[in-house]
Amino acid sequence: MTLADPMPALRRTGWVARLVASRSFQRWAAATPIVRRFARADGEALMDVVAGFVHSQILHAMIETRLLHRLMEGEADTGSLAVAAGLPRDRAEVLLRGAAALKLVREMRGGWRIARRGAALLGVPGLEAMVLHHRALYADLADPVALLRGDGETELSRFWPYVFGAARAEDPETARRYSDLMADSQVIVAEETLARVDLSDAEEVLDVGGGTGAFLAAVGAAHAGPRLHLFDLPAVVPGAAARFAAGGLEDRVSITPGSFRDAPLPVGADVVTLVRVLYDHGDSTVAALLRAAYEALPPGGRVVVSEPMGGARATDAYFALYTLAMRTGRTRNPRTIMGLLAEAGFDGIRDRGTTRPFVTRVVEARRPST
Repeated sequence: MTLADPMPALRRTGWVARLVASRSFQRWAAATPIVRRFARADGEALMDVVAGFVHSQILHAMIETRLLHRLMEGEADTGSLAVAAGLPRDRAEVLLRGAAALKLVREMRGGWRIARRGAALLGVPGLEAMVLHHRALYADLADPVALLRGDGETELSRFWPYVFGAARAEDPETARRYSDLMADSQVIVAEETLARVDLSDAEEVLDVGGGTGAFLAAVGAAHAGPRLHLFDLPAVVPGAAARFAAGGLEDRVSITPGSFRDAPLPVGADVVTLVRVLYDHGDSTVAALLRAAYEALPPGGRVVVSEPMGGARATDAYFALYTLAMRTGRTRNPRTIMGLLAEAGFDGIRDRGTTRPFVTRVVEARRPST
């Protein structure tokens, strides 16, 4: 009697992998019409991975030189774009051709025009600022294995010191940098979140770690009923007050300065929102925060978690390493977040999903009514 192979699929996979890796198979695939297009697609995809850093630097240069902005005004020739960017003509052409290969711009007869992808990039709030601040992330990724080992200090941990506690974010310049980048990018996060959860019937929404109030301002614009309450570090309060005043929301808003690491959350809200907060922090801090949200809510009150979550390409191949470089926090998949909510005492836990996983995903839960 012969025992069945316990791992036939694994063995077949290994055989296929060895076949695909062989040069003779690759030459055959490249020469065979039926499979040639698959081989070419794999080759181009691999080259995109190999050249990914260069691609991101082309994007960075197009934003820093403001050539994308210049082309939003209309077509321009290489010479005028070189002058606008402060680059020699031949090097400006290298940059423009690289941007065209990435479909950010298009070459026209006698000049250049912005492409749909380039225009879309400029239309995403906060994306330009995110690209420009990547200098810190790229410095940390210069030795990715050292980053994965957790060796040494990182540039991003200095860029985002607030995640280590309120005392690390008292510097006004640090607070401004944190607030500006978060607020710019919060607009599209708020759009996606409010499309996933209905806050129209809320009495009061407490936004924890909400910076200068971009998310609460979006809630206020979308729904006339709820009172709005911001809880964040003292250093961001002036910016939040200015934002609410500019939006005509000051009569509906309360601002409580503080750190959820050091103080209980304010009570009185029936909805607590945690927008891009959990992935900045480790499991013990997140567990304590969710328990604090549970204690702050009345029976039947809701908590809304909105942030990039694992399982999406942008999260697993970007945010996961970003949080490593911050030296605190991690990206979690929806199931993990739902488990942490259950451990904190919540029920009625629902994954509200997303249409843009590269922006955010939403999970909602309730404190039991009894």
